[in-house]
Amino acid sequence: MGLARIAFMPAKYLQLFEEMVSKYDKEFDAFQELHDKYEHDPKKWQEEFNKEGAKIMEIVRDYENKLCGKMENTANATYSANLSEKFRGEGKRYLTKLDMIGVTISFG
Repeated sequence: MGLARIAFMPAKYLQLFEEMVSKYDKEFDAFQELHDKYEHDPKKWQEEFNKEGAKIMEIVRDYENKLCGKMENTANATYSANLSEKFRGEGKRYLTKLDMIGVTISFG
């Protein structure tokens, strides 16, 4: 593999993210619709958002473990945490409310 080819290879976390979204495209597409509804009316969609979001987070965690799992208990633990954050950050580019999955908000 020549240097020119290496320069254009996406980062491993981006490759894995793309693989995840491609493999689970139906799940992510369906959740994207629900995510958009939740963004506009969180009170109405909170319960379903959390239920379906838990499934999405399970997929994300599985791929995150594939990316970082072997580094967790090594000298690369800090690098692993940063890599994990980049991976999640890529998800947040598309699903801005990703961190809200599992959160229950009281609407008084």
